[in-house]
Amino acid sequence: MSASHEVSAGTVVVITGATSGLGRGTALALAAQGAHVVIAARRGDVLDDLTEQISAAPGGTAVPVITDVSDPADVARLASVTVKRFGRIDVWIDNVGVGALGLFWDIPIDDHARVIDVNLKGLIYGAHTALTQFRSQGSGTLLNIGSIDSEVPLAYQASYAASKAAVLSLSRSLNEELRLAGEDGIKVGTILPWAVDTPWWTHAANYSGHTPRMAAMDDPQIVIDAIVAACTNPKEQQPVGPKARASNASHHIFPALTERLSAKIAGSEVAKGAPVPHTTGSIYHPMDVGTTVDGGIRERMKHEDTQH
Repeated sequence: MSASHEVSAGTVVVITGATSGLGRGTALALAAQGAHVVIAARRGDVLDDLTEQISAAPGGTAVPVITDVSDPADVARLASVTVKRFGRIDVWIDNVGVGALGLFWDIPIDDHARVIDVNLKGLIYGAHTALTQFRSQGSGTLLNIGSIDSEVPLAYQASYAASKAAVLSLSRSLNEELRLAGEDGIKVGTILPWAVDTPWWTHAANYSGHTPRMAAMDDPQIVIDAIVAACTNPKEQQPVGPKARASNASHHIFPALTERLSAKIAGSEVAKGAPVPHTTGSIYHPMDVGTTVDGGIRERMKHEDTQH
């Protein structure tokens, strides 16, 4: 990564969903550049392990804060701990996202509601808390982690896609309001990845009857690099990688065709998965498994593909 995309040493960054996947990878990358990372998630023991890993390497420092983003009191405490320790917040990364996979009507309504509680309401709590702090200090960058689903709806992920569409709309509205308020020092960016091989798929609730999978998954590193770069150069709508950019462009030009193709791919992928029982995953309670950046989904898919 070029030096122009590196954060300054001592930059204070809050990262939610930091115990696995994109959040964990971003925390490690930013700490290596000398940032102070305040890492938030529900799994306190995993946060402690990540803190030790960061502390043992050259670079910045890590402060763990157990946080359920669907609880506004937790989110407020996360900001309070950060400001008390470092005096400010330079970047806030709203990274937490949970999913419920399957046909919409097969997924219990409570699971749909939980997806909205975490992915949308939790993100609103984070954005409100961050912007309040940014306005008091006159600057700051809010990064919301959306999905290509923010632009292109996807079958078998209806409430997840709806929540991610709302994330992009919220970011756009916030930038409008910041311009109207003359808050030139505050920026809001939204990262839109393609399907990424992280433990998200293992943690998702799943009512599809098959192991979760998606065609041509991206390596998490390209998204981590994009998030790190956006800390200093945020964009309101930033598709990451060739597949996300192509899908985003296609949906603007041929929306109906793009959605039909997207649905066909999703249906085909579900059929290739091995049979598994229904599960709520980690959407209500954390799971012990899935504490790495890479989810191992591509390796599992290779094995499944040999069975067809």
